[in-house]
Amino acid sequence: MSQQIEKEKHNIYTLVSSDQEDTPKPKGDRFLKAIVICGVILFVISLYQLNIDYTNLWAGTAEFFAMLGDMFPPNFSEWQYVIPAAIESLQVAILGTVIAVVISLVLAFLAAENLTANKLVARIVKGFATLMRVIPTIVWALIFIVAVGLGPLPGVLAIAVHSLGMLIKVFAQSVEEMDDGKIEALKASGANWFQIIAQGVIPTVFTALLSWTILRLEIDIGESTILGLVGAGGIGWELTRAMRTYDFNSALFITIVIFVMIFSVEMISNRLKLKV
Repeated sequence: MSQQIEKEKHNIYTLVSSDQEDTPKPKGDRFLKAIVICGVILFVISLYQLNIDYTNLWAGTAEFFAMLGDMFPPNFSEWQYVIPAAIESLQVAILGTVIAVVISLVLAFLAAENLTANKLVARIVKGFATLMRVIPTIVWALIFIVAVGLGPLPGVLAIAVHSLGMLIKVFAQSVEEMDDGKIEALKASGANWFQIIAQGVIPTVFTALLSWTILRLEIDIGESTILGLVGAGGIGWELTRAMRTYDFNSALFITIVIFVMIFSVEMISNRLKLKV
C-alpha cells in the first residue's frame, strides 16, 4: 500500500515538473529584458558620442563650491522687488492650474472609455492631451510670448496648456479604474450621462482627483519660477538678473524665497490630504 502511495506521489511530481518545464516564459519578461539591454547600450553610446570632458567637470565642481561660498551671507536688501515677484509666480501657478483643472474635468470624462460610448472620441481627446503634454512648459511659454508678449499672461497660458495634457490623462485613468458596477447600476436606474458623472463618478474618484490637482499645483509652482527665465514674469526673472550680474548674495536670497514658497505649499497640501 505504501509503495502504491509513493508511486502516485512520484507520478504527480513528474506531471507538475513537466508542466512547469513546458510553460513558456511570459512575453513581458522578454520585453523588459530587451528594454534594459537597449537602455544599457544607449547609455554607453551616449557616453562615447557626447565626448564629455571630465577635466572640466572636476574644475567646474571646484568653481561651484567657490560660488556657493561667495553667496553668503544672503542679501535681503532687495526684498521689496523679490517678494512681489514671488507672489506673482504663485499667482501664475494657481491661475494656470485652476484653468487646467476646470477644462480637464470636462475632457477627462470624454476620454474615459468606460463613460464614452464612442471610443473614437476618447482616443481623440487622449491624443490631444498627449500633444499638450509632450511639449515642455518652457516651449509653450516661448510660443505664447511671441503671441501675446512678455509678462505673466504667457506664463499662465503655458502652465494651463501643459497641465491640461497631464490632468486629462490622470483624471481619465482615475475614472477608468473605478468599479463599473456603480455606473451600470445608475444606467439601469435611468440616469443620464450627467447624472452618472455627478452622482456616481465624482463622489467615487474625488479623492484621486484632489490628489492629482494638488500634485500638479506643486509642479506648476516650480515651473512658474523657471518661466521667468524666458520673460514670462515672476521670481525667475529676478533670479536671472542676479545671476547675470554675478550678484550671488541676492541670488541666494531669491533661492531661499523660492524654497520657502514651494515648501509651504507642499506642507499645506499634505495637511489637506490628511483632512480629506
